[in-house]
Amino acid sequence: MSLILRTTLPDFDYLLPSSLDELLALKAKYGERAAVIAGGTVLLNLIRLGFRYDYVIDIKGVRELSAIEYREGKGLVIGAAVTLRDLENNEVVRDKYRVLWDAVRQIGDFHLRNRATIGGNICNPTLQADTIAPLAVLGASIEISSMRGSRRVAIWELVKEGGGLLLDPDEILTRIYIPEPPKGSRGAYFKVWWIAGIAALAANIDNPRERIVRIAYSFAPSPKLVEGVERIFRQEKPLKVLIGDAINYIKTIVTPPSDARASREYREHLVEFGTAYLLRKLLGVEV
Repeated sequence: MSLILRTTLPDFDYLLPSSLDELLALKAKYGERAAVIAGGTVLLNLIRLGFRYDYVIDIKGVRELSAIEYREGKGLVIGAAVTLRDLENNEVVRDKYRVLWDAVRQIGDFHLRNRATIGGNICNPTLQADTIAPLAVLGASIEISSMRGSRRVAIWELVKEGGGLLLDPDEILTRIYIPEPPKGSRGAYFKVWWIAGIAALAANIDNPRERIVRIAYSFAPSPKLVEGVERIFRQEKPLKVLIGDAINYIKTIVTPPSDARASREYREHLVEFGTAYLLRKLLGVEV
């Protein structure tokens, strides 16, 4: 079976709401017949490949969805239409939410980041959503809205096992909420093309009883947050030993997919190498 990339787009009605209420009303009216667009870096290519929608709803006219708000002690709120470039240039994201900043700056080039949005990246996990793993280690939740009301869920609850989103036809992702990071926390993101991405966060490194270590993986179509790693790092052992214990544990529960971009065996190698690299970097352990 071959894919045909159209040079022109099929007909659809383009809708540009100017308020959140208007946006939600349109999504309630048209449901699955309508696609939501912000940057369009993925959607337009999908339409060229043959995906059909009667309506395309552009959310860039909804100003509150393009805002980044930070409150000391409470955390960060990011609108779904905020561009990756805006996040990259935001000092609070760079200084306090380093793992997210590190991931964002590795997505495409600055031309793509000028258009692509965080909401669009989250809602396209089949293409390796690089922002989901960093948001997971930061303890982020997302706001999902419809005319029926809004609900907040952990970022990990949005993506179905095996791919797809847990969104009803009338719902859209509107905001991302990230709590204040642990004091003195460090974070980083390791990425190899569209093959694998690893996010790590560490805090209270010198105090085993309060030590925080979180690891998450970006593998299309099902990103994974690893539970139980923190328990390993709260043991009274040398950090170098704990890193080895953590990697052995992670290898038993993380099963990367095999696809046209890379084999499972190669991704398993990247899990081991990338995890070791990040943990040594964040915990200050020499090779």
